[in-house]
Amino acid sequence: MTDRDTERDAITAAIQRLLDGRPTRSTGALTTLQLAAEAGVKRWVLTHKHVDLKEEFARRKTEANGIPPAFQHLHARAVDAEATAHALREDNDQLREHVAVYAQVIHELRTELDRRTDNTTRRSLPTSTT
Repeated sequence: MTDRDTERDAITAAIQRLLDGRPTRSTGALTTLQLAAEAGVKRWVLTHKHVDLKEEFARRKTEANGIPPAFQHLHARAVDAEATAHALREDNDQLREHVAVYAQVIHELRTELDRRTDNTTRRSLPTSTT
């Protein structure tokens, strides 16, 4: 086996590990730099000597939406959580608007009550006769 064959085997195995979400030498990110780290080769070896494998990795990464299959269920949960958070923010905004309206109504009612109470109190005060 030649050095070239050894590199290709290492890169092919690294592609599979990264796409399976089982990195052993890298962060697991689906990037060319991390693929090189996972394969134990210099980046230029991947980008200049084994361009076909780099392109295969890019194609397979695109098919996986850039997320290793082992982590796709987490991505789905994150998307659901974001949608829930967005809905909760919208509900919160509506509730804040309602509270502001209710506060204004309470203020107006209290002002009207105070005005009527002042008028009633003035009428009921006895007038002095001298």
